[in-house]
Amino acid sequence: MSNKVILVVLDGLNYQVARDCMGYLNGLLEHHLPLSDARASLYCLQSELPSLSRPLYECILTGVRPVESGIVSNDIVRLSKHDSIFSLAKAQGKITAAAAYHWVSELYNRAPYDATRDRFTCDESLNIQHGCFYQWDHYPDEALFLDAEHLRRTHQPDFLLIHPMNIDDMGHKHGLNSPQYRNSARRVDIILSHYIESWIQDGYQILVTSDHGMNDDRSHGGTLPEERDVPLFVIGHSFSHQACSVKQTELCGNVCQLLGLAHTKPYTQELFAL
Repeated sequence: MSNKVILVVLDGLNYQVARDCMGYLNGLLEHHLPLSDARASLYCLQSELPSLSRPLYECILTGVRPVESGIVSNDIVRLSKHDSIFSLAKAQGKITAAAAYHWVSELYNRAPYDATRDRFTCDESLNIQHGCFYQWDHYPDEALFLDAEHLRRTHQPDFLLIHPMNIDDMGHKHGLNSPQYRNSARRVDIILSHYIESWIQDGYQILVTSDHGMNDDRSHGGTLPEERDVPLFVIGHSFSHQACSVKQTELCGNVCQLLGLAHTKPYTQELFAL
């Protein structure tokens, strides 16, 4: 199995809000994409602990739990010590790219982040060879997706990470049960509707997930279901679209399987078409 992959991590998106508010993505569950006949499925994942951003970026991209990776808070600024999707793909001749929050650059390229040096990255020696990174939680999601599409069209990466922050930002400002939080999810859903068909047509398999959810205290980090339950939409022909249980620690291995990489990461065998 070998495909190009786009992984979209919608920071701070709670599962139920994704189910209730994202009409386009949920519409794909009911109907195939018209031009490609690609199918979509939705799974509920439970985030690892602590349910914080930087530890869970590391978990998603390496398959290693925070308590084992040592990235156990947002305040730990250093490079990852584990193989990631980026490092495995780069070592095996794949092209990597990311439009993402600057903590991703700090985990897999260079730490600490220097905006003048690192905001726009084009360096084949780095794990993330092509990058557009940002350091503002309110950086518009519309701009971030344009950054990602520029990277995709310019470099045709085998693996592209897209990581917008506005849902999480609205959650911290207004809380889980707020119109601002729900509407930010609706806006991202509309943005995705402008891109997904062309991504599929260009040969990408797509995963849309989140690192963690949100609570009514306008935060996250603990064990509440609303903080830990996150969506995983999968779109494309390489998926089985069968009922199965997917772990957050298996996302890295699942992407590696799609990319056709040699790896030792855990993955969800039932997720893939035979």
